[in-house]
Order: sequence, then C-alpha cells, then structure tokens
Amino acid sequence: MNERGTQSNIAYAICGFNDIPNQRAMGFHLMLVDEDGGYRPWPIVVVRWGKRVFAYLNKCPHTGVHLDWERNQFFDPLGMRLMCGKHGSTFELGTGRCVDGRCKGSSLTPVALTVLDGEICATGVRLVEEEDSSG
Repeated sequence: MNERGTQSNIAYAICGFNDIPNQRAMGFHLMLVDEDGGYRPWPIVVVRWGKRVFAYLNKCPHTGVHLDWERNQFFDPLGMRLMCGKHGSTFELGTGRCVDGRCKGSSLTPVALTVLDGEICATGVRLVEEEDSSG
C-alpha cells in the first residue's frame, strides 16, 4: 500500500484500478489507525462498475457479519446488487442502501475513494502502513 498526498489529505493506494475486473467486487482486510493511535481491523469491499468505483465497510447492518459468503463473492445471483451471504439482504451498488431483506431501509457504511494514476485509493482515513505494523 502506498501513501500519496499531503498530511491533511492522504490517499492510501489499495490496488490498481484494473486489478478489479469490470462489474466485480473485491474485499480488502486493512488496518485503521484510531484517534488514540491504536489499530483496528477495517474490512472493506470495493466495487468496480465501468469507470466508477464504490466502497463500503464489509459489514452487514443487520448482524455485522461480512457480506461475502466466499472470498470476493459479493453479488446477488443477477450480479446487479451487493448481497449479504448470511441472510440474503441486497444493497444498491451506488448508495449502499438495503432494498430487500432483513435490514431494508438501512445502508452500508460508505468508504471514500479516489482513483489516482490508475490506483484505487482510500481517503479521509489513516491506515496502517506496512512499516508501521512491523514493530
């Protein structure tokens, strides 16, 4: 993971834009730095749809479980919505809003992304860098 930008507006490169095939999603297990300097897991799902990317915490608002029932399996059978593998709730790609299932009306927590020089980057957070976690 590479860090880009000024201290106040850091963008953390997560993966290359083309690492995620069009109309697919990929999960990432990152570590977030809390305000007190501690680390906590930050699982996210990144969706690529054409030239757009969306990201959400990989956490169903109904029970808090990860959405994917198998590694990187996030979509409903039609491949048009994100789906919780535990209870089948489905979510709009662009908004994260649950449109069907036990958490209907709730939403996934969005993650701010930008694409810089062909890399998908998380913004608005502080992530653990590899050298930070080694020692």
